[in-house]
Amino acid sequence: MLNRIIDRIRLPFRTEKELYLSLYQIIGILPHNIAYYKTALLHKSVAHRNKKGKPVNNERLEFLGDAILDAIVGDIVYEHFPGKREGFLTNTRSKIVQRDTLNHLAKKLGINELILSNGHSSSHNSYVGGNAFEALVGALYLDQGYDACMKFMKRQILGELINIDKVAYKEVNFKSKLIEWSQKNKVKLDFNLLQDGKDKEGNPIFDFRVVIEGLPAGEGHGYSKKESQQEAAKVTLQRLRREPQFIDEVFTAKANRTKMEEEPILEVPDTRQDMNFIVGEETSKKKHKNPFQEEVYSEEAVECSDKSKKNLTEDRTDTETLELYEINDHSDKEREAIIAAAEAKAFE
Repeated sequence: MLNRIIDRIRLPFRTEKELYLSLYQIIGILPHNIAYYKTALLHKSVAHRNKKGKPVNNERLEFLGDAILDAIVGDIVYEHFPGKREGFLTNTRSKIVQRDTLNHLAKKLGINELILSNGHSSSHNSYVGGNAFEALVGALYLDQGYDACMKFMKRQILGELINIDKVAYKEVNFKSKLIEWSQKNKVKLDFNLLQDGKDKEGNPIFDFRVVIEGLPAGEGHGYSKKESQQEAAKVTLQRLRREPQFIDEVFTAKANRTKMEEEPILEVPDTRQDMNFIVGEETSKKKHKNPFQEEVYSEEAVECSDKSKKNLTEDRTDTETLELYEINDHSDKEREAIIAAAEAKAFE
């Protein structure tokens, strides 16, 4: 508590006041050591070196933040879903900490605008924002400890931006997408069971491989056949989108089987998850108030406000109806006067 008071007193005299306030808007508390956060926002594309000549960027903090996020989100998910099995908890955690989710969070929180890079790595397909989000978590951990990171995730992220129940039960059916694509393109598709056994704790485990036109495409591991096949289908879709050579091999194998040339007729479905479990812009989290800026009202402004309320009250006595939201904007005495005037008008 004392440290926070000292930080508030010192802020107006700091040379980087804007950065302090921006970070306050993101993490909800004022930084102690700003150097950690500067490093977290420094992309490797910027050739920055320390006094010893060694490169400085956010990769080490990203590594640390990734581990802290896994632990914190795992803790939160474990407490939020009592009685759920390991597979469900693991799947829910992975949806929250995946790169697509972190990218969206970085954009909504305004982290992207603070990243220092050469500009070449900020394309819509990059993970610069998500990596910086992890690095900021690492910086927060070094600066203020594990409890501060937990409060940040509970209050700022899972309390305001992510609907944890919605993301947990959201089903992304990659297997269905892959089957639809294969049928449209008349491509032979198989899901082959590689392993059916149990792990060290006695839980059932399954390994499946997707085979397209006789070519191994993707493998998946899971605690159920459905989970394993979903993972294998996801890996396969990612290969079809990212590896043009592989998709050429698939259609070459198909041509050899059917003895006819045919081009793919349907675009490969995207494996990136839609973000409808993240709160929309219209209900996005409110920014924290500037802790060093007080609202000041002049007597003239207050007098003007009182006059406008009085005029509104007088005008409304000549109307037939009163809107509830207009009544609620006034004090108790004003509301009583408005309602009394309306009743008198109604019984004239």
